[in-house]
Amino acid sequence: MRELVVLGTGSQVPSRERTQNGYFLRWDDEGFLFDPGEGTQRQMLYAGVSAGAITRLCVTHFHGDHCLGVPGIVQRLSLDGVSHAVHAHYPASGQTYFTRLRYAASFFERAELLEEPVEDDGLLSVGSFGQLWARRLEHPIESFGYQLIEPDGRRMLPDKLAAVGIAGPAIGQLQQAGSLDVDGRVIRIEDVSEPRPGQRFAFVMDTRLCDNVLRLADGADLLVIESTYLSSETELARRFGHLTARQAARVAAECGVRKLVLTHFSQRYLEPERFHEEAAAEFSGEIVVASDLSRTVVPSRR
Repeated sequence: MRELVVLGTGSQVPSRERTQNGYFLRWDDEGFLFDPGEGTQRQMLYAGVSAGAITRLCVTHFHGDHCLGVPGIVQRLSLDGVSHAVHAHYPASGQTYFTRLRYAASFFERAELLEEPVEDDGLLSVGSFGQLWARRLEHPIESFGYQLIEPDGRRMLPDKLAAVGIAGPAIGQLQQAGSLDVDGRVIRIEDVSEPRPGQRFAFVMDTRLCDNVLRLADGADLLVIESTYLSSETELARRFGHLTARQAARVAAECGVRKLVLTHFSQRYLEPERFHEEAAAEFSGEIVVASDLSRTVVPSRR
């Protein structure tokens, strides 16, 4: 299962229509919680996402709409007795803020939260999920975007496996060893499989257009990107370090994105279809205008 669960889509303050930010990426056995704003814990309840599903907490920056939910999440990990370690990534320059959020109130801490602050652009972690990268964005305070890259693999071909007599546990042995002796004949994995490109996910929040937005979005199967304003407020977006829906869609088009998810909307807009219309003028792929508690499947591998 690889899907994005949108917990909140509002920028700056919650409104009647939108909760503050919150995004949960279910990626096989991993669960990435991005930018938990105020109300995230309650939205998780509505969405059916348990604290135990979280394996990584990723904060882009320390404006309140992207981090005020951290105290509740941290305390819930301990309250629910989450037994696995949870890794926390956030700008190192905001260490004071993270510490205050982590210990905002008294609680019995028994969950293991491993702080791994982000110092600069680069690779943060490697695991069964692939590689997790961070790249600095352009916002009035330090902000990082996140990118998940799965390595390329191979897709096993049942007809070719059957033709050479490989089945059951032998398939796993072939995948692990790269070759297998079958009745005196060496079968290579290349003989019974084809290349399978790994998937890519990108998470881009508060920023104006910059080179790292393009680097993060490059080849993404699913791009979650802020589109705080419509193009009529382009100058306002530039001044406050944000993107318009048109700019976000242009990034998706230039970077070969497969599915575009627009979010982080200013409370001034009440018609979500306007964001879709503006983005569709630049990007011909699939466009999702995120709404609270919506779910979006990561496109299957090609």
